Amino acid sequence: MDIYNKNNSEYIISRKRQPGAASCFIYIAIKGDNNENFNLSYCTKQQLQDYFENSYELNESLFLSLKEDDIFYKCPDRLRLPLIFYFCHTSVVYVNKLVLSGLLKERVNLEFETMFETGVDEMSWDDTENYRMGGSYKWPSVKEVMDYRRTVRNIIIKMIQDTPLVLPITKESPWWGLLMGMEHERIHLETSSVLIRQLPVEMVTKPDGWVYGPMKYSEPVMTNPMIRVEEREVTYGKPDDFPSYGWDNEYGEETSRVPAFEASKYLVTNREYLEFVQDGGYSKKNLWTEEGWGWKLYRHAQHPAFWVCDNGCKGGCGAALSSYSHCHFNTEHTNGVTNGQSNGLTNGQNNGVTNGKSNGMTKRQDSGQNNGQSNGVTNGQNNEVTNGHTNGFNPGGTVYKYRAMFDVLDMPLDWPVEVNYHEAHAFCSWKGSGNRLLTEAEMNLIRDDKFPPSVGTKSDVIYQDNIDLNINLKFGSSTPVNMFPATEAGFHDVYGNVWHWTEDHFNGLFDYRSHYLYDDFSSPCFDGRHNIILGGSWISTGDEASRFARYAFRRHFIQHAGFRLARSLETAELPARLIDTEVFVLGIGVQENPSVIEEKGHKVVKVPTTNKQYGYDEKNQLYGILEQEFGYRDPLPLAISRICKEYKTESGNESLCWIGCGTGIGPVHLHNVFQNILAIDYGGRFIDTALKLQKGEQVEYTKSNGQQAVAMFDSVGYDNVVFKQLTWLPNEVNSHSMTVVTFLDRTLNPKAWLARLWEVTKEGGLILIVSDWEKEKLQASLQRHMVYIGKRELSYQDGNAVAMMTIWKRI
Repeated sequence: MDIYNKNNSEYIISRKRQPGAASCFIYIAIKGDNNENFNLSYCTKQQLQDYFENSYELNESLFLSLKEDDIFYKCPDRLRLPLIFYFCHTSVVYVNKLVLSGLLKERVNLEFETMFETGVDEMSWDDTENYRMGGSYKWPSVKEVMDYRRTVRNIIIKMIQDTPLVLPITKESPWWGLLMGMEHERIHLETSSVLIRQLPVEMVTKPDGWVYGPMKYSEPVMTNPMIRVEEREVTYGKPDDFPSYGWDNEYGEETSRVPAFEASKYLVTNREYLEFVQDGGYSKKNLWTEEGWGWKLYRHAQHPAFWVCDNGCKGGCGAALSSYSHCHFNTEHTNGVTNGQSNGLTNGQNNGVTNGKSNGMTKRQDSGQNNGQSNGVTNGQNNEVTNGHTNGFNPGGTVYKYRAMFDVLDMPLDWPVEVNYHEAHAFCSWKGSGNRLLTEAEMNLIRDDKFPPSVGTKSDVIYQDNIDLNINLKFGSSTPVNMFPATEAGFHDVYGNVWHWTEDHFNGLFDYRSHYLYDDFSSPCFDGRHNIILGGSWISTGDEASRFARYAFRRHFIQHAGFRLARSLETAELPARLIDTEVFVLGIGVQENPSVIEEKGHKVVKVPTTNKQYGYDEKNQLYGILEQEFGYRDPLPLAISRICKEYKTESGNESLCWIGCGTGIGPVHLHNVFQNILAIDYGGRFIDTALKLQKGEQVEYTKSNGQQAVAMFDSVGYDNVVFKQLTWLPNEVNSHSMTVVTFLDRTLNPKAWLARLWEVTKEGGLILIVSDWEKEKLQASLQRHMVYIGKRELSYQDGNAVAMMTIWKRI
């Protein structure tokens, strides 16, 4: 596989010629030409193009570490897809979002833009492997994917150059789609690095210019004292008019009164965590939550995922790698070398500033660097390295080493430990009663940000001239927890090094609103099963390294993430926001979601999810839908079906797509009118019920007057009707003769569903929208390729109710 020259699109870098430091490993997110801040109020096209090219190259460069093409088809994690998916996925997202925003008028390759559109988000750590992980699934070749990426790159550069730029760029601007693609690519730079780090070390090679951090800095970190923080009020959230890109969950505002607490000066180190492991922490059930212990037993976990012993521990890879164990020592890849230089450091210059370009060159020297040496590091080499051989660490029996990105190193005892939420929580329990993780509100307090967001970009850490933090690939790994300066209160690494797990469930802030271009980026994760991570890591760039960044993963998930110990000093309610909304999972039902922190005796704040679609998927709402569809002789879905029959001649009857199908009586009544019917709803309970009814089952429900009733279809089968739960409209939903939309009033973001209707419906087909929205309001969201035909009033429930339908034609 080759990386192409951005100027003439010729292949110039083969895998055998690894890129040097100037290729694209170093980058600062917000620097544009002439060292001006990349401010969306007055940015230039050149800055946008530089940032795009840097994002694209940076992600591609990571995959140069794979030794052979067949490694692209391996699954480093059994719950993730093969690497080839993630290599292509980011370029596909550019196309999908830019087509939706209107900046791109045509697709590049619909087959790719469907195949590589959607990843996986497992329901649990013991989920079955996705069907796309097996050897029978046919992925395109690496060359085909690389050709696609090259084509997309050239198209986007031309789009940037040819499209008028209207400033400022806001969330309503079509240019927001380009920013979204770039920041999405930077997310996958980080998550793909985690996957590559999980590959067998024999399958990767460290690119030239990739430099790990020093093993230690100054004196070893032997203690981790707690620092007191007095009671204070804290407000966090990103203003709508802040002139940088942000994901939907960052916007809004939350204010909390934070009781007095204390937190550890440093992130918990490998040295500290080693004591927990050696004390049998992974075998003491009383230290773990019920959920965490279940994960631990399933994975046979004996130590953190990126620790390596010689005991053949069970690995977490998938498909062909499922039997592989990382826990064996291989001296060829265990050299212990960590140069201790800032990544890409050349001629005494810190490559932290790149003018938005990917060459890593700058004439400005960082004040903390001298003659190519990092502060506290001698000649760029770590003093613990002996002849390039492994020294190991063996104070209590088992030798533990450390898996960095491309090598197995001697254990860096002063680096932060990287664990999932369950492992972090077990450590807190081991440290004694009352110990826990930070809350989101507490994390915002200890950061001690100097300026409020109202002053603009200078309030954000990624806009500072001198960023003395381990972010932006300053190093190609973590660094000692005492290496970078502390805040005034004394806390180190409040940004960067590794992410901080927190106690809070992922949820929107007050006045949360999703963005129509990526309606399901955050909201499906507002389910109480995902916990917030904050602060960024050594490989976090762009928005990920921002003060406003809020990301989340399931509690069993592995990232470059660690934690800081915290402890309340008062018996007050914790400012941790935990979701108490019941979430129904199709095929599983309502999952138990115990409050992990409450199991340890803490009082917490319970809040509803800000994803209102989960609220519509509760049992009482299901009963309401069943009553509407089965409780009347002439329900609304049958009235809609009559109109569909009237227009079938004009639209054709090959296929119908019914969006907002509820429990399915409407689509079923059209089974003999259309050859194929796709019935969609976001509600898991609704689709679950429709599938039961389709199999001939009777479903009991309670009517609004309290009486019990039974719903059932007239017949069994309806094999040409397919029911699907979808939280958005992926590209696999396309080219239907007729499209019916009936649920705008209960969607989180109606515009997100309306924006794709022109692709869902084939040319010449009809779109029937049942809603209170008038023509003018709908027209603003339907955008191009649609013409208004007229409207109809629908009388139903024996004439006691009326609904309005507008009819549109796809041109």
